[in-house]
Amino acid sequence: MKSGPDAGKILRGVGEAAYEWRLVADTISWTEGAAELLGVPAAQIATGLAFAQHLAAETGGGNRFDAIMKSGRRDEGEGVPYQVQYAFRSPQNTFWVEDTGRWYRGHTDDPAHATGVIRVITERHEREQELIRRAQFDPLTGEFNRLRLVELLETTLKDAERFRTSCGFLLVAINNLGRLNQAYGYSVVDNLIAQVGKRIRSKLRGKDSLGLFSGNKFGIILNSCTPEELDTAAERLLSSVREDVVPTGAGPIAVTITIGGVTAPRHARTVEDILSRAQDALDHARAKRPGSFYAYRPNLELDTVRRENVRATDEIVTALNERRIAVAYEPVVEAGTRQIKFYECLMRVQRADGSLAHANEIIPIAERVGLVRMLDHRVLELVVNELVENPSLQVSINVSPTSTLDQGWWDGLGAMLKAHPGVAQRMIVEITETTAIQNIDDARGFVSRVKDLGCRIAIDDFGAGYTSFRNLRKLGVDLVKIDGAFVQNLTKSEDDRAFVRVLVDLARRLDLKVVAEWVQDEETAKLLTAWGCDFLQGSLVGLASPNRPWQQDAVASRVSA
Repeated sequence: MKSGPDAGKILRGVGEAAYEWRLVADTISWTEGAAELLGVPAAQIATGLAFAQHLAAETGGGNRFDAIMKSGRRDEGEGVPYQVQYAFRSPQNTFWVEDTGRWYRGHTDDPAHATGVIRVITERHEREQELIRRAQFDPLTGEFNRLRLVELLETTLKDAERFRTSCGFLLVAINNLGRLNQAYGYSVVDNLIAQVGKRIRSKLRGKDSLGLFSGNKFGIILNSCTPEELDTAAERLLSSVREDVVPTGAGPIAVTITIGGVTAPRHARTVEDILSRAQDALDHARAKRPGSFYAYRPNLELDTVRRENVRATDEIVTALNERRIAVAYEPVVEAGTRQIKFYECLMRVQRADGSLAHANEIIPIAERVGLVRMLDHRVLELVVNELVENPSLQVSINVSPTSTLDQGWWDGLGAMLKAHPGVAQRMIVEITETTAIQNIDDARGFVSRVKDLGCRIAIDDFGAGYTSFRNLRKLGVDLVKIDGAFVQNLTKSEDDRAFVRVLVDLARRLDLKVVAEWVQDEETAKLLTAWGCDFLQGSLVGLASPNRPWQQDAVASRVSA
């Protein structure tokens, strides 16, 4: 091979060697130092056949001959480039080589000779393999990570459909992981998870795949698996984990697992369906009996709910984008004078056909699909704008449990009130009693923040959750609104009369204003007024209206905060 006078030395100095391979004669000419670089006698790399004898098994089929002869390309006069990596075995060790070159045709279109350069890339190859390993395997358990497991699941499902077989997927959750973390610490529990993974692995067939799906969940792909075999595999895994304690650095720990599974494509035709239905099955098993297995079965009711969630999500998002969220105003009057004290702001959603959906139709769905905070924020914007335009207006506004903990809602409220001084003093923020009793400390924090901004606070639907008056005093609210379920039958139910009268009396002793909801007739209003109820709300005194009723109702008058 012709080259400059120092080309061989230069290549040798940088750990490379160049060659020319005459394919017809099968002879290879090398630059100086090639034999030393590869750690073999020169005669053992002088031909393509001799060179091939040193390719190690871990090469996986990659070699220079195939890269040239099976390229499928045609030399148009400038040669055809190639690059291949393979493991080369010398008497001392095995290392990885990158072979980069260009082949040229002879009198026919077939490759006749090639020139190239090889370099040892063992360290680089190991780094690349480590990156590949990290991209596919979980470092804690050594099993596949979620991304790789899902990729394998997609391939397995396609194979099952192609060959008209079935496969199974199991979602395995370690029970009481939070309690174990508290009892033993995270490092011990990490070891526990790894040990459970090994136990599961030992019970799987060679053709099955295991991966860490999430913090305490393993995913298992069962190839060629019938529903009966799915049940058998799950029971085998349950017993393998619970039959003996798991040794850890903190001593032996007893642990159990719960499993949900699904057979595909019989009960799931997409990867998304497999994952969601395996989770459904796991949830069912947990609710029924932790430490058990449940196989997914079609649930028409649940499927209907999910389709409704998708439809409702699209409807709510579209309504938000198209500014079809509106507010209706329901008057709250003083019990004695029947003069309007403030208006409760109730959300309405205008549907595409022009009809209005009430809050009780939308809010439960919005809470379920995670959109309620966006609705709360939009209603807040509308109400604040109305307060700015009408300096005599006083209102109350409902806040969902989700929004009470949402920093975005707080930031929006704070910014709006800061931009419009005086608005806060004309706004009452309502939270339900259920929200308050879920976590009294969180509720107290919410009340304090609202009052620091200058607003008043009310407990809505009071009586439904049976909050103690001790907790009510702790919260520091300004008003309580008695749940309408206790008011609507007040004249007919002795129990309701006794209950409401006690509520009103105790609230007054705590210096709290009382609003009675769902007041529908004059007899009920007179009873409430006689007992000392401060305000009335319901069909007797006015229905909710989107048409700014304070501008139309002659009896509305301005009252102090």
